[in-house]
Amino acid sequence: MSSVKATKKSAFSCEPCRRRKVKCGGEQPVCHRCAARNDDCVYKLNPTLSYTQRLEERIKELEEQLAIVAKSPASAAASSHSSPPVGAAHDASSSARCPDEHGVTRGFRGLKIDDRGGITYHGTTSFFNLPSDRLPVGSEYMTSNDSNVQRRERLVNNAWQQRALENLSDIPEPFQYLLNVHWCWINPLFGFLYRPAFTRDMQSLGPYYSHTLLNAVISHSIRWGQNDPSTKRLLDESYDGGAVFAKHARSMVFDELSRGICTIPTIQTLLLLSAQECSLGNTTQAWTYSGIAFRLIDHLGICVDAQRYPGSLPLSDEDLEIRHRIFWSCYFWDKLISLYLGRSPSIQQTSISPPQIVFDDSAEEDIWVPFGAQQVGVTWKYPPTTAHSASCFMSMCRLSVIFNEILIHMYDPLSQNTDAEVQDCLRAQEPAFQQWWDQLAPHLKLDPLALPAMAPPSHIVTMNCLYHTFKILLYRPMLTGRGRGTEEGSAQIKSYLVECVTSATAIITIFDLFCRTFTMNYCVLSLAYSVYIAASIFLLQVQATPDAQQAMRKLSYCIQCLDQVKNFSPVINSALNLLTRELAAIGMGLDTPSPRQPGPYPASRPEMSMPASGYPHSEEPRQMPLPSHPLFQPALNHNFGPESMAMHPGVFEAMSTLEPLSVRVAAIHESENQSTFG
Repeated sequence: MSSVKATKKSAFSCEPCRRRKVKCGGEQPVCHRCAARNDDCVYKLNPTLSYTQRLEERIKELEEQLAIVAKSPASAAASSHSSPPVGAAHDASSSARCPDEHGVTRGFRGLKIDDRGGITYHGTTSFFNLPSDRLPVGSEYMTSNDSNVQRRERLVNNAWQQRALENLSDIPEPFQYLLNVHWCWINPLFGFLYRPAFTRDMQSLGPYYSHTLLNAVISHSIRWGQNDPSTKRLLDESYDGGAVFAKHARSMVFDELSRGICTIPTIQTLLLLSAQECSLGNTTQAWTYSGIAFRLIDHLGICVDAQRYPGSLPLSDEDLEIRHRIFWSCYFWDKLISLYLGRSPSIQQTSISPPQIVFDDSAEEDIWVPFGAQQVGVTWKYPPTTAHSASCFMSMCRLSVIFNEILIHMYDPLSQNTDAEVQDCLRAQEPAFQQWWDQLAPHLKLDPLALPAMAPPSHIVTMNCLYHTFKILLYRPMLTGRGRGTEEGSAQIKSYLVECVTSATAIITIFDLFCRTFTMNYCVLSLAYSVYIAASIFLLQVQATPDAQQAMRKLSYCIQCLDQVKNFSPVINSALNLLTRELAAIGMGLDTPSPRQPGPYPASRPEMSMPASGYPHSEEPRQMPLPSHPLFQPALNHNFGPESMAMHPGVFEAMSTLEPLSVRVAAIHESENQSTFG
């Protein structure tokens, strides 16, 4: 693929170019003119007073949040191989982070630049170090001379500068459209790319961009790009429907690996390829790509807090920021792909892991618009909405630390968790979930009892659904025998059932709002998986009491939604097969209506009836999002209290004899899920 060359018009000039009154290219960290003249290239921005005040207010708010986190009590550890508790993951105090800081440093020799010019690290047993008790110069615990406030200010200033330059760029279609898809629907939650560095280096071919990575980003965005007629036409005419980008990304990334020159863009490419292949049901490729990415963060020393153990390697503020983000993006994706495929997580948080801190929070105040979701003829417009991307990403990372414990102590297929271990995990992580929810910022919370008229940004919806999904996975084992024989007794087991049913109903209620606002075409795999886990709870209810009409209606809704999602995420076929097989085993079939058939649920208002297969794009002008599915008329979210969960006493005894649906979407047949442009 030919590179995309954009004209760069710098709105900012460095001081040497400004003094000479010559045009500055705005390259970072040194412009071409200064590099040629060997001048000291310095950018001095003059932010407005209002911008400075906003920065000061934001800094004060974040410092208060950090102070609260530092004072919060640590969660109870579940076992010797547990991750550090959320509140104490990276405390401000070095003694809290590592009791034997000097001892850890003795075993770690810092980051270095290897013979190929790449950043890496090697321990004392390697070919690259001689055993010695003496510490290499520079490997002691490091404290920056600059405060975190100054570091944040530099990063935010640079981010705003790069966004201004990005807006002046001229990237041809369909590349610009597909990049916008990524920035809108993917990056805010997963944080695979650091946007300021990527867009800058895309113009200057700097270290945080590669053609391989661009191909991976575009390939991953093809599914969303097919919704736009002009983009689809360009893809079909010139790029084999988009298949060419995936082919280039795969061949180019393995060429990089074969040459042994692996960089951060290589890791980002592998993460995007893994996510795409996972959605397509190509589990071998998805697991392999992610595994290579996780190996590379070790090889490049990204698993280490380079600010504390820099060795002889100087790293800029931006380098440190990107390495922190990449580690936590990998950590989060590791939990998700382990969840999807039912395998043990690979990445664990340690005392020397990068901290859960994002200094550049400039994306927090971005205005989020559902790119591409507005259809021709639609009169309603999504209102200007603050993205809250930075706080959402970090909250999701903190939640994944809690969920890591659940994966290890409840669902590890290799260790065969005992009932006692499962119950200990429940007691340890239940308060951790509650603490996470209590500390979650109000603008990130979705209350199923009081949902807004329109869904918030997609990443906030997905985070809330994953929160309820993780809660179900915490309590669900207790419904099928793991809780028997405990001191809590049947009353406690009933409360676990209420928690599961409440969270499952919350998932489909929030999901319904998402589909009415953006349509199901913009559903990411994490949302679809949440619907699948909700279906597993409704299935347990139906298996225990086949005449439970409300549970059957909810289960039917989930199956109908998944049936439509499988059209662009073939991996969902396996989930649907599991659900229908279990229904058939108890003699209950479910005929999924075709898209043009009316749904099986009686609507309270005829004009609100929706096709059962989902939420198609409407060609009729409308002032508000699509009406809710008949299942939510009248809305179920007015009945979330325990009294609404009253069931026949026999349901608890019946459920205790059932084996639940596997948490894992396993045994996916590769031949059934190959994509035409996979």
